[in-house]
Amino acid sequence: MRVTMIGAGYVGLVSGACFADFGHTVTCVDKAPEKIEKLKNGIMPIYEPGLDDLVKENVDAGRLFFTTEAKDAVANSDVVFIAVGTPSRRGDGHADLSYVYAAAEEIADLMSGYTIVVTKSTVPVGTGDEVEAIIRKRRPDADFTVVSNPEFLREGAAIGDFKRPDRVVVGTDEERARAKMRELYRPLFLNETPILFTGRRTSELIKYAANAFLAMKITFINEVADLCERVGADVQEVARGIGLDNRIGRKFLNAGPGYGGSCFPKDTLALVRTAQEYKAPVRLIETTVEINDARKRAMASKIIAAMGGSVAGKAIAILGVTFKPETDDMRDAPSLDIIPALQAAGAQVRVFDPEGMEEAKHLLPGVEFREGAYQCVAGADAVVIITEWDEFRALDLARVKAAVKTPTLIDLRNIYTPAEVKAHGFTYVSIGRP
Repeated sequence: MRVTMIGAGYVGLVSGACFADFGHTVTCVDKAPEKIEKLKNGIMPIYEPGLDDLVKENVDAGRLFFTTEAKDAVANSDVVFIAVGTPSRRGDGHADLSYVYAAAEEIADLMSGYTIVVTKSTVPVGTGDEVEAIIRKRRPDADFTVVSNPEFLREGAAIGDFKRPDRVVVGTDEERARAKMRELYRPLFLNETPILFTGRRTSELIKYAANAFLAMKITFINEVADLCERVGADVQEVARGIGLDNRIGRKFLNAGPGYGGSCFPKDTLALVRTAQEYKAPVRLIETTVEINDARKRAMASKIIAAMGGSVAGKAIAILGVTFKPETDDMRDAPSLDIIPALQAAGAQVRVFDPEGMEEAKHLLPGVEFREGAYQCVAGADAVVIITEWDEFRALDLARVKAAVKTPTLIDLRNIYTPAEVKAHGFTYVSIGRP
């Protein structure tokens, strides 16, 4: 099939490369000429494991193309995806749909013959109806179907999630569109991937409900972690104990400094605003948003308390600043709350992150960036682990102890055991453990 992706950001680029790998002919369109030029030269605009090789293989095979001009791509496509950003709108938290609607107008002017227009971007309930109205107004004669097909890609594992998903959700009531979407996802049918065909509005809500539930699960275990610290219990064992219940499951029960990233913060907020608009408030999600925001701010206080109540003039080494490992994404990362608070309290902060430092340099003024974990901890009064990159899981603790000024390790991801760290002479503080 011939496929066009409007938007070559995280979702559009990963999805386009994977569809090309399925054997389809895919053109990724983006308004940013510098991004397209880099992609043509094999330079990825984001860090995602395996993406550069996947793109190269499919470009070389003549299945994947990049352009700033949508005209020919859209006119010749069977399926056109809208994969543009939907950031939180300033002031009210609603999803900003201006890029989605602009893409819909462009597609309307360019499409030829029967075309399936798919919203891959995360959009509130009813957006597909509006996209259809926009296209119908501009092209009353056009033969098209608007379909919802939300993405469920985890940054750092996106290629695997696309090719081996838990499920694929397709929102449309038109059988002609369903048949085309089955053909598009045929390799997954062969692998017996569950593919849920449902109504368009239901599909749109599935995406928001899924992300909100996962955010709520993270927030739940973080609150349990606070209780564990007060009563002398171990949150990791609590999580293991409840996670063995199949009705609950073990995933997303890792206590930490709060969730961040490109999805959970904006999607939970957008769901809250949509629910309020429809006068069906989602109180659990409203509370989840409030608790998570407060938790990220509270982590700085936890670090200061571990330092005896003051960090004034102290050197704090931060290991990891991205919102999660295996990505360079800094959006709503806990580090963006923690580090400025430490600086405001008088700390001198130095940072190392395997992939996120270039982006962090634009977001964290006054921070010293170092080129390795051991360079970062040298002479520090405390070491703080914010992001659980693999290379931080097996630090040579004896070497760290010899390099720091004061042996204090504050582990906000619980990647070490207290006994192991204390055996090396550290004062150790973690999350939700005695």
